[in-house]
Amino acid sequence: MDWQKNLLLAAMAAVVIMLIMRWDDFEQSRAPAEPVATNNSAGSSIPSALESNAGDVPTLASADNQAPSEPAAPSQQAVTVVTDSLEVSINTLGGDITRVALPRHYAHIDTPDQPFVLIHSNTGQTYSVQSGLVGQNGTDSAKGRPTFNSAENHYVLQEGQDTLAVDLTLEQNGVAITKRFTFHRGEYRVDLDYLINNTSDAPWQASVYGQIKRDSHEPDSDTGIGMKPFVGAALTTNDERYKKFDFDDLQEKTFTTQIEGGWVSMVQHYFISAWIPNAESQNNFFLRQQGSNDIYLLGFTSEAVTVPANSQGKIHSQFYAGPKDTTKLEEIAPYLDLTVDYGWLWWMAKPLFSVLDYIHSLIGNWGLSIIALTIIIKAIFFKLSATSYRSMARMRKLAPKMKELKERYGDDRQKMSQETMKLYKTEKVNPLGGCLPMLVQMPVFLALYWVLMESVELRHTPFLWIPDLSVKDPIFVLPLLMGFTMWLTMRLSPTPPDPMQAKIMQFMPVVFTAMFLWFPAGLVLYWVTNNTLSFLQQMYITKQIDKADAATN
Repeated sequence: MDWQKNLLLAAMAAVVIMLIMRWDDFEQSRAPAEPVATNNSAGSSIPSALESNAGDVPTLASADNQAPSEPAAPSQQAVTVVTDSLEVSINTLGGDITRVALPRHYAHIDTPDQPFVLIHSNTGQTYSVQSGLVGQNGTDSAKGRPTFNSAENHYVLQEGQDTLAVDLTLEQNGVAITKRFTFHRGEYRVDLDYLINNTSDAPWQASVYGQIKRDSHEPDSDTGIGMKPFVGAALTTNDERYKKFDFDDLQEKTFTTQIEGGWVSMVQHYFISAWIPNAESQNNFFLRQQGSNDIYLLGFTSEAVTVPANSQGKIHSQFYAGPKDTTKLEEIAPYLDLTVDYGWLWWMAKPLFSVLDYIHSLIGNWGLSIIALTIIIKAIFFKLSATSYRSMARMRKLAPKMKELKERYGDDRQKMSQETMKLYKTEKVNPLGGCLPMLVQMPVFLALYWVLMESVELRHTPFLWIPDLSVKDPIFVLPLLMGFTMWLTMRLSPTPPDPMQAKIMQFMPVVFTAMFLWFPAGLVLYWVTNNTLSFLQQMYITKQIDKADAATN
């Protein structure tokens, strides 16, 4: 029957289509149906809600927000901070982070002296990180932002130091405000604390805000033709653990939500920046376009904190700027690790990555770890694959008889179907036996495929002649091997009696090879390993069947 003969082809075509769709529009895999609807399901426990504001500084609807403007200092300056993991520039105007470079991650593999710059603004693009205090006694308002003082303009985390505190100070109407950034050895997380020393005779009250200010530019991503990793905003809400928006979504309408704790992030391939406010505070999160400009603000405002007269207080939050490290992100905030986006098969992909990571801890080589994980998966599915290959081998032996039926009853579809089913029954062959086991395994291999796409660990990781597993094979050896192993495997598969189907089957290795020429080498390495193991297993089973048939004859 036609549908039986076409099932395997349809399955292979589905894989191709799914992969192309995944790469071409990666962000649609879990995009919300109504991504720009306002969500305030948590109620209104925060005394002040976010108002629409065309400027940088959020305004609070129910608060006085008439913060006195401090006279600007004679000049603002940049404070630089260097740790083993981060190189950060902080502007004393507002205390904003204007640049973040990652010395452990190179801009390009051939320039190890140039760190990857995640956050930076210039004439061609905008990407900065802002924070401040708003509300009744806030330092930031639509009228202006404060200029802090810094004891030094350059800080370095020294050998033997685990933490480095950078203090920016400000005096305001009898209140001493210290904006303290705390950096940690080996970490991409930065603690931000506002230390309030209220020596006045009146209570002090304000809310902290943090936001990522960015335009819609897409960073360079050498992931291959047609592949488009998601670039945009993401946050967690009461209704969805991981909710994401591209910049087109934010051109429609502001999104707001309220949640205890929470986080908001800017996501790109391999890296993110994220604000994580106090986990015990009710926080308002917002995503919006700034006026009609190509500028977007992704941020939060916390509930107001009151510091009584002649007392001290502290407002805490965190900021993360670095690689999408699943383990680290899990430790920082619930569901922040979901920014490592494995798509709709995340529940299967996360365990696969855990196994891959464990193998790497034993082997110490990511290329060998990919090969080892593929072998383990093939071993798990060995019996299921064997069933499939035995069925395919038997179908292959029936090819001459199928061809005879095609020649005899080709014009009579009903008779052709009846005779075909009779042949299957006589020969004790299940036409679906070769397809269904493969379909069962397909989600596992797709999940592994996406794991390798999202793993920052593969970035700039060499293997044999390949300098970087996250980009294409520079001499295309792996894609050609992939095509060759696929061709070998298909030679052991039953040839469809229909000439057109047979030609499509023959052409499939060429199509896949052309696609995989530009795919990241780590992904192609997995596919080559899988094809090679499939071919060896199928060849072994075919020879067993041939010997058994020869013995009976």
